[in-house]
Parts: sequence; C-alpha cells; structure tokens
Amino acid sequence: MKKRMLLPLGGAVVAAGLTAAAAVPVQAAPTTSTAKLSSAAGAADILTFWTEDNGANLKAADPYGVEHKSVPKLVSKGAPAADGKPGVVPAIGDEKKSTAKTKNVNLPKTVGRVFFTIGNDLYSCSASSIQSQYRNLVATAGHCVYDLDGNGATVKRWIFIPGYYDGKAPWGIYVGKQAFTHYDFDVYEDGDRDYAFVTVYNGIGWDHEKKVWVDLGALGKNVGGQGLAYNQKVGAPVFVFGYPAAPHDDGDYAWSGEKLKWCYGKPFFPVAEASVKVEEQIGLKCAMTGGSSGGPWILKYSSARRVGYINGVTSLGGDTDDNGRSDLITSPYFDGETYGVYKAAYPLWSGSIVRKDGSLGITEARSE
Repeated sequence: MKKRMLLPLGGAVVAAGLTAAAAVPVQAAPTTSTAKLSSAAGAADILTFWTEDNGANLKAADPYGVEHKSVPKLVSKGAPAADGKPGVVPAIGDEKKSTAKTKNVNLPKTVGRVFFTIGNDLYSCSASSIQSQYRNLVATAGHCVYDLDGNGATVKRWIFIPGYYDGKAPWGIYVGKQAFTHYDFDVYEDGDRDYAFVTVYNGIGWDHEKKVWVDLGALGKNVGGQGLAYNQKVGAPVFVFGYPAAPHDDGDYAWSGEKLKWCYGKPFFPVAEASVKVEEQIGLKCAMTGGSSGGPWILKYSSARRVGYINGVTSLGGDTDDNGRSDLITSPYFDGETYGVYKAAYPLWSGSIVRKDGSLGITEARSE
C-alpha cells in the first residue's frame, strides 16, 4: 500500500487550446448546493486575521488536499459522459474575438491562492477568476470550500488573492461571500463533482498613508476572468496553473507555494479512485503537489490576452511509478451539470464592504 497522497492546490504550468461556442444544455433538475461563506459584517475579522503581523497566517498556511488511500488508478478504456453539445463561455474581454498573438507564455493574472481555516488549522488552495455578470466569481475545487471531514461544513475565513507572489497581494484581497457546488459533492462527497464557484466581495487594499482600507472594485475588472468550457472532447492540450506547496514523498521541497507554477499537456480519460468516490476524472502528467488543488485547467490559453477557457480544476494527485515523486494530477470532467452550477452563481451581486470612512462593514443594501 502506497502512502496517502494529497490533492494538489496550485502549481507552475503553461499554454493551451479549444472550439467555438455552442448551445447550452437544458438542466433537467436542480443540481446545485449553496452555502454562505461570510457576511459583509464579518469581513473585518477575516481581513485582520490574514493580514495582521505582516501576513504571518498566510505564510503559515499548509497546502490542502483530499487524502486518498492509493494512487489514482489509470483506466485504459471509456469516455466521458457528455450530457449535451459542447459549449463555451468567453473570457472577460474576449466577448468579441481577438486575433492578438505572442510568442511568449505569460502567466495569467486571474490565478491566485485561496486561504481558509478548518478549526484551528490554516490551509491554502489555488483558484482563478472566471467570467460572470458582476465580475465577482472564482472557480476552484469543491474540497477547497467544504470540509469533507466535517461532514460538509463550509470552511471558515475564506479569501482569494489573485496574482499572489511571495506574500504579496498585488490586486487586493477578496473575501468569499457564497459558495456553489454540485449537490452530489455536498451531500455524497462525490469526487467526480469536485468543483466550486465562489462569489466574492469587491477587492480590499490598504492605504498606508491614510491608514484605512480602500475598495479596489470588482475582481474581474482588476484581473479579468477566464471563460468556461464544458462537454468538450478529452485530449485537447491544456495549461494547468497553481501554487504547489507540499513536498514530494521523497522529502524534496521542490515547491514553496509562494509563486505561480504551470504544466502543459494532453489530458486523458478516465482516472478512478474508489476511496474518494472518483470513477471518471481526467488525468494529466504533472509534478504539482498539495496546494495546487483548485487550480484551473485552461483550454486555448492565449499568452497575449492571458485568458482561455477553464475546462477543469485540479482535484487529486499522486505518484504513479512509486518513486516518491508526484507525477499525476486529475480534474473532474466539466459537463452540462457543471455549467448549471456555474450559472447559478453567475448572476449574483456581491458589492463593496468598505465604508466611506475606510472601515469595513455593510455599505449598502441590495437585493440579489
């Protein structure tokens, strides 16, 4: 029996590909679970917790992942069960097709680190800004939102820092407001539905001269947002981005979690792991470890525009050749039900949590 492995939460990856938009599948029945992560009134305590003592809690956070009892099994036969026609949602700024090109691979501004607590423990994952009506939505792994060991309870003090780099938050800190997951993940802990979409309040920064908090505006207006792809044929190359932080099983600390990393390759199907109820995830050869969980798998990634289509999020990881080095990551297959969960979060407003005097709290009421 091999050692237990952790799900990746972020890592270093590059480049990508995909097809044109298509019809949206009709949802037969509600498949979405929702949960409140934070009220505007609670944001002050969350911001203080993560920023006090020069961000000591950010630096102390451990990489988070779903433990599984053995390396995910690579199954040689089968194909994903698409439940409708392939479809895409364009990235922010790509609503009108761009022809810009570049020879370099530029890292996306949309990707960052997620931080949260479970009990007294501090953890981190990876995530990305994604297209939405109010530019306030984040895509990540379901297990980076729900505490599975706590029987589906949401994690606490959830924040997203896009562009995180060596403890810095260049585009501010975004407090999670509401989480959306698939019903089967929330209720049955189904690993094949290990994805989540989180609405966030406007970004928050600190004015060092005035010694007050400042409202930085909506997430997508600051860093953009990736598009979404679902019911796609498996095998088109993807870039996977994230912040791996856990050491390999041989003890080599190849990752620090302080910088964005990437992988590139052609995914394959299916990957199974019964211990975490995974029967048909997508696999990719990649050395990312714990901390990369929730990082986006992006089709047709454009280095010029730094956007593409999120077609997966890192879920599991492992060492397939038993040499003590992680070499595999996996993602749920994004289908029409994934799109349904996304669309439930897409139209919801969050707003500002900075008052005119620079304090934090409820600034205005608005129905959603």
